[in-house]
Amino acid sequence: MLTIGNNYNNGNQQPNQNPKKQQQEELVNENIRFKEMLVIGSDGSKYGVITRSEALRAASELDLDLVVVSADSKPPVAKIMDYKKFKYDQKKKQKEAKRNQKIIVVKEVQLSPVIEKHDLETKAALARKFIEKENRVKVYLRFRGRMIDKQDLGLKVMNDFATALADVAQVDSQPKLEGRLLSMTLAPKRDK
Repeated sequence: MLTIGNNYNNGNQQPNQNPKKQQQEELVNENIRFKEMLVIGSDGSKYGVITRSEALRAASELDLDLVVVSADSKPPVAKIMDYKKFKYDQKKKQKEAKRNQKIIVVKEVQLSPVIEKHDLETKAALARKFIEKENRVKVYLRFRGRMIDKQDLGLKVMNDFATALADVAQVDSQPKLEGRLLSMTLAPKRDK
């Protein structure tokens, strides 16, 4: 029986687990299959376009690895370097970049158009804690039933809330009405 385009794994074939890892392994020392390549020394000097065997010999004389850094160029570019140190430095840079990235967290506070002064102060104190931890605060005000006719009350509550936090926060997006929901975003103040 002849099947065309059979994608079944009958046990004889190994599925390709991680193509990037295999591709990277192909580009180091004896795994390089290019006949000729432009070789750059560990100090930045150019060896020129030489054969694979000459490049491997030059790398082994220096007790370093031959690594293809640009396989797509014509001719491919290889560099003589300490591959383990190179990988270690890359991982170190990635960890440093991950440590330095800032994750923006948005916390939410919900208000009502008929909120009392003390309740507004309590919600403002909660939002102040969020902002002091460098989080953004999204403030929602939901109009229920006939309250939608009193949008000016909702805007006043939002403005009072923003004024209560004016010393630590700035209005990132002005109050905006979407259906029955009035929303605004506050962000921590940036020191100038």
